[in-house]
Amino acid sequence: MSKKFQIVVIGGGTGGIMVAAQLLKKNSSLNVAVIEPSEKHHYQPAYSLVGAGTYNLENTIRSEASVMPKKATWIKKYAKELKPTDNKIILADGEEISYDYLVVTPGLVDNYDLVEGLTEAMKKDNVVSNYVDSEKTWKALQAFDGGNALFTQPTTPIKCPGAPQKAMYMSSDYLQNKKKIGDKTNIIFATNGSVIFGVKEFRTGLENALKEYDITQYYKHNLVKVDGNKQLVYYEVTGIEGAVVNDKNNAPKREIVSENPLIVSIPYDFLHLAPPQQAPDVVKNSPLVYTEGPNQGWMHVDKHTMQSPLFSNVFGVGDCVALPTARTGAAIRKQAPIVVDNITSLMKNGKIGSMSYSGYSSCPLVLGYGKMLLAEFKYDSIRDTDPMIKPFVDTTKPGWLMWILKKFGLPFLYWNMMMKGRM
Repeated sequence: MSKKFQIVVIGGGTGGIMVAAQLLKKNSSLNVAVIEPSEKHHYQPAYSLVGAGTYNLENTIRSEASVMPKKATWIKKYAKELKPTDNKIILADGEEISYDYLVVTPGLVDNYDLVEGLTEAMKKDNVVSNYVDSEKTWKALQAFDGGNALFTQPTTPIKCPGAPQKAMYMSSDYLQNKKKIGDKTNIIFATNGSVIFGVKEFRTGLENALKEYDITQYYKHNLVKVDGNKQLVYYEVTGIEGAVVNDKNNAPKREIVSENPLIVSIPYDFLHLAPPQQAPDVVKNSPLVYTEGPNQGWMHVDKHTMQSPLFSNVFGVGDCVALPTARTGAAIRKQAPIVVDNITSLMKNGKIGSMSYSGYSSCPLVLGYGKMLLAEFKYDSIRDTDPMIKPFVDTTKPGWLMWILKKFGLPFLYWNMMMKGRM
């Protein structure tokens, strides 16, 4: 027998809890269900601090029960299949859930299989990822005594695309200024991108950090393979001319493995990477996604209304959605009210509301212990600094106040405001 709810939210992460909490804050009589199998809720933005030994992992974790809105029905199961033509969800145990409105926000998942050798390499002590185990990053960083420290990321979309850089800057500060082995260390950043950051106003601050830490940069390098035994990372290089910045004489050189396509290898002694990521299968295999093109397998929504163009009673929020902006908690904070307004308006007036998502996202880029710049932007890589902050702080320059915001202010706002439906 199918259970029926007015609104079903798939995912009890940032997006799901915010949407459910805000809906019930607007109308406590709504019949809202949240499908979330996990007993724990994670504050992921602090992982970069955990990986640098300046934040405790246990402080990033609370029980899912503590953030679940009290008037929501919590379904502690996995969603297996979406049937939007029938307004139904099939759970992993075969149970059916029916809905009037659906919000899809299960985040994304890692897929090591998209990079050859990554599954085995991740078992090595010197191959780490703040996305996977930030405490392991900190242990490996403390054990590192010199050589090639390589920071990289995949060609797939990833959540918080600035996170691989955060790990690099924090590690560089630790190795140079705390451990004092900068003269024994080569820091390398290899990315498929063509610039260090897409929003030009924030590039200068990042370029200054790259110079300060003497970081070699390889651009247009597409990660294809990791050999954990030989400690080599392989890249397919596009447009090799102009793709290298600060190629130091003492740094281990790239070796050409093949000419067509151009594949190079880079040796490492310490490797931090973001794993390849994709939408969960329940989304990827559903009728809600793009079926071709660069967004294939990611949920298709209108970039301003967050509404599915195929099913008017279905909305998407967060990392599983294909939008031309960065996947961050800050983006979700702006997306959630749009979805809440649209659903409540549909229920009341039969049409969506007038609110519009501008593509706002932000990346708190920690550039070392005690310094951070706050990159805020919207669609088309346009700077979008909060008007409440702009008169007091130049967020394009790293500063101590922004560090305090990152380490103390943002976690407080997350647990006490965002998770309560208050912002």
